[in-house]
Amino acid sequence: MGAANGCASSCAGGGSPLARWDARLRLPALVLLAFAFSSVKDVRAIAPMLLVAGAFWALSGLPVRYLLHRLRYPSMLVLFFAAALAFGSGKTVLYKLGFVSVTREGLDAAMLVAGRFYAILTLAIAFLSVAPLLANIAAMQALGLPFIMVDMALLMVRYLEVLKQDLHNMHISMRLRGFQNKGWSLKTVKTSAWLAASLLLRSYERADGVYKAMRLRGYGQEAATRHYPPIAANQWLCFALVAGLSGLVFWLG
Repeated sequence: MGAANGCASSCAGGGSPLARWDARLRLPALVLLAFAFSSVKDVRAIAPMLLVAGAFWALSGLPVRYLLHRLRYPSMLVLFFAAALAFGSGKTVLYKLGFVSVTREGLDAAMLVAGRFYAILTLAIAFLSVAPLLANIAAMQALGLPFIMVDMALLMVRYLEVLKQDLHNMHISMRLRGFQNKGWSLKTVKTSAWLAASLLLRSYERADGVYKAMRLRGYGQEAATRHYPPIAANQWLCFALVAGLSGLVFWLG
């Protein structure tokens, strides 16, 4: 009870409880929970696992519709694999639907795949969406991520938006010049290929210019050591509770 109170006290203040947790502990906690969930092999552990993921989603303060929106496209893939497992593996037949049959072993495997997928992805969305991407990258740098990978991530985030804007501008320009995208045709594919090639060439030229400018400003030299603020004891307490929960899930699974 005292541990729970200590963890709750660290969540006092503005924002959701999960957002107020130091990212230097929140990200390792996500890795621990994801590893524990991925090790689950008992179908009886699926319900507690999903309950834990739902509890962390509630702590994130994010709306449920945001989660459903993020899960739309990945769900198509995982449900396809789950259906293939349910109908295509095992020997103990439960139901027979024409020339296909649902087996107990296949159904268990499908439930495990779907359960682990939704639990881990729900956790990942909750833990990563409560803070800006740049804050998560800075936390990974504080945890020891090499500076070159940090710089690559920052540049990728920056220039994905630039590429998106360039693509939008090129589509507008093509429509103003009378181009109409009428389904799949040789002309449409050829035009789209030229568009992609043009974007790639412009991206290469921009990247080359950015690299030369960074080198002129001393990029690659030894950087000064950064000092990060200490992590509060109650934040460590939250991490210890999550580590214990991960161990419990691993043991139950």
